[in-house]
Amino acid sequence: MAKGTGPETVIAHGVRLEGDLVAEGDIVIEGEVHGTVKTKGDLRIGDQALVEANIEATNAVVSGEIRGNIVVHGKFELFPSSKMTGDVITEVLAIGPGAQMNGNISMGGDVVKGKKRAETVDES
Repeated sequence: MAKGTGPETVIAHGVRLEGDLVAEGDIVIEGEVHGTVKTKGDLRIGDQALVEANIEATNAVVSGEIRGNIVVHGKFELFPSSKMTGDVITEVLAIGPGAQMNGNISMGGDVVKGKKRAETVDES
């Protein structure tokens, strides 16, 4: 995962966060997040993580579970252990064998460019 524009934020295994998670840099989620996740950096969701949130990131790598919609401005990768339930808008999508994906997928630069970068991140 490439380094984002700020420091890395880690939600460790055993930690549960409810609310809005907004960051300038990369986010690593190993625990649970319920709410929204927005970052100008990259997002990594670990294999035991559960994210019930709408998400926006530059790039995302998922090994755990997402329940919510996601906008990824670059590459969105679902590893074989991942489960995704929700709609995806991304430039590039990679789905590993065995990964579960349930939802609508929209791909390509024109589609992603139509989605504005998270306004709350820009205001920070």
